[in-house]
Amino acid sequence: MESVEKLKTELKLRGFSQLTIRNYSFFVEKFLQKTNKKEEEIMQEDAKKYLAEIFDSKSKNTIMLACASLKFYFKEILKKDFADIKMPKKDNKLPEVLTKEEVKKLIDSSDNEKSRLIISMLYSSGLRVSELVNLKVEDLNLKERVGWVRKGKGAKDRVFVISENLARDLESFLKDKNFQYVFSKEKPLTTRNIQKIIKGTKIRAGITKRVTPHTLRHSFATHLLEHGTDIRVIQTLLGHSSLNTTQVYTHVSSEQLKKIANPLDSLNEMNK
Repeated sequence: MESVEKLKTELKLRGFSQLTIRNYSFFVEKFLQKTNKKEEEIMQEDAKKYLAEIFDSKSKNTIMLACASLKFYFKEILKKDFADIKMPKKDNKLPEVLTKEEVKKLIDSSDNEKSRLIISMLYSSGLRVSELVNLKVEDLNLKERVGWVRKGKGAKDRVFVISENLARDLESFLKDKNFQYVFSKEKPLTTRNIQKIIKGTKIRAGITKRVTPHTLRHSFATHLLEHGTDIRVIQTLLGHSSLNTTQVYTHVSSEQLKKIANPLDSLNEMNK
């Protein structure tokens, strides 16, 4: 479709990530197929109707993404107003995290060295899965135990830390390998590939929680908070542009909640 190609070109020129380009293109293409109108005939009511139709079958977060895709398409490609269409509120779900014991069990259940290193890297660094697959060998300084995300979310670079043990294991893994990427030779692994590795390892580990690559990122942030790491440091490590995004981890730190002195216990102390 010509409209979708225009959209992709504009997104690329604006510096959007490949994931965003793919997602926006997907929803706009579906919308155009459903509407089946010429560009000049498309109106806001068509967008409202499309979003209303997917409302019952999709999550609010998916609808928000579809809405953002159509908003960009209307404003930047069609040069039409989108002001009358309101975004639904995002689902305010707390992220599920693994305990330290579960993380260890997951790593120990890896069926090969590469999978073990991938899981360890996701947990050690808090990287997004898209950042992990695009990580190049030249982006690592294993002696200093740091790495650099190049053009992460929002097209921003940032530094991340690597554990001492993982740095040593990665050095051994990469030795004598002519890899361009840390975990692949010439082309990045797909994010789907990493998701399959996590899913298979989770089953072998006997973990009943839903576990995705992002679960390890959530666990990384939560465990740092439990160790007393400043929330602004965690914000920097995760690459969050807003502290509000990072604040969610203050609500999921179960270890900190356990340390609170319950007022009922203090009442019972008065009777002794």
